[in-house]
Amino acid sequence: MMPDSGRMARARGVGLIATVVVIFLLASFFLARQLTLLPTQSSQSIDLKHPTMWKGISPAGLLSLGLAGSASATLLYVSSYAGTVTTLSLTLPDDDSAATTAATLETISNSTDCGPNPSWLSLDYSKNFLFCLDEGFTGPYGGVTSFYTNDDGTLATLNKLDVIQGPVSIAQFGVGGHGLAIAHYSGSSVSVVGFTPEGTLTLVLNETYALEGPGPNPERQEAPHPHEAILDPTASYVLVPDLGADIVRIYQADASTLALTPVAPLTVRPGSGPRHGAFTVTPDKTYFYLISELGNVITGYEVIYKDDKTLGFNELFVIPTHGEETVLPEGTGAAEIVVSPDGKYLIASSRWENSFNITNFDPSNSTEIPSDPIISFSIDRATGDLTKVQEFPAGGSGPRHFSINADGSLLAVSLQADGRVVIIDRDVETGLLKDYVAYTNIEGEVTAAIFREDYTL
Repeated sequence: MMPDSGRMARARGVGLIATVVVIFLLASFFLARQLTLLPTQSSQSIDLKHPTMWKGISPAGLLSLGLAGSASATLLYVSSYAGTVTTLSLTLPDDDSAATTAATLETISNSTDCGPNPSWLSLDYSKNFLFCLDEGFTGPYGGVTSFYTNDDGTLATLNKLDVIQGPVSIAQFGVGGHGLAIAHYSGSSVSVVGFTPEGTLTLVLNETYALEGPGPNPERQEAPHPHEAILDPTASYVLVPDLGADIVRIYQADASTLALTPVAPLTVRPGSGPRHGAFTVTPDKTYFYLISELGNVITGYEVIYKDDKTLGFNELFVIPTHGEETVLPEGTGAAEIVVSPDGKYLIASSRWENSFNITNFDPSNSTEIPSDPIISFSIDRATGDLTKVQEFPAGGSGPRHFSINADGSLLAVSLQADGRVVIIDRDVETGLLKDYVAYTNIEGEVTAAIFREDYTL
């Protein structure tokens, strides 16, 4: 029989739970009531050649932003060729304080355990794992490091594995997501690394490629240069754009054994230098968009899943990265390509053209900053065609990488040349980028910035 003290404690516990439930229901009713009273906002035209959207930006580099919801914090993980993986906390003001309180972007921690040249980050939410690639410029090896992501934003190193030089991208695949397909740029290779529930890393396979001779751009196409690993929407294939070979390598992916079986590749225009790609799926069709660094073009395909377990590609179009013919400075290089979470928009970045001059983020410095563009397109879901909707300054030079948050309302841009991460507000309905929310400077060349949104204050 339970003693009296136990019964009393249990009764107090039940009473406490009932009180919490009542408070939660009342709070939910009040929040729903307030949301129905929120006014709608209209977009404003902006002079994008000399934008001044961040006039309210503070010396810490932050802009007041009226986003719905209570005060919340989102983590970002940022890699830099300086040898660091930095955890940032982005805090957005609630409705009551948005007019007077600025968003904040603060450093929580730094880790140097990835290696001297971190090039890519991949987050496994289900396991709280962060994977980092070290490109290994000084050779002879690159590396993969697994981290555990602590609730306070710090990273605990789990394991490190030497791999062939030049890893630059990860596609996670396999049953329960226990494998990493990796593209190696300077190592001319594609590898697979498996990992255990404890984060221990093991090399499963490695394939190294060679060319019979240099490509049309002999300085950049002297060897195969796999640039990204992409998992298709069915999780059955891994695609690897190879900048040096002018093909997209395609592999059947075995979810159990993590084996990659090569099938017929996608051949692209000679000298175009495919870099990155992105899928989107409609009820009737699957589309694949490929951005090519050397040719500065975007190519659209309809993907055909064949009975013989290979992929076919019907080319829909080839357009310049700006959407129309534009005279670009020599050395301009297309970089990242992402489809918005709702599948309605495609977003791309271009580097080394400095097509904008923007107001300095430092209010004490009147010198304008040159900026490369981010280009947004709407996607015709019936045909796959793209229609350009906007060019927007990335916030500086060299937007090598950018990521989009889960609801599509924020972009995190990695500015390699400027050593800066910029957060940009995005209109989900129109696809237009609007304001700079926050920024921070990062030592070295920034290579990636990704969101983690399950973090709360």
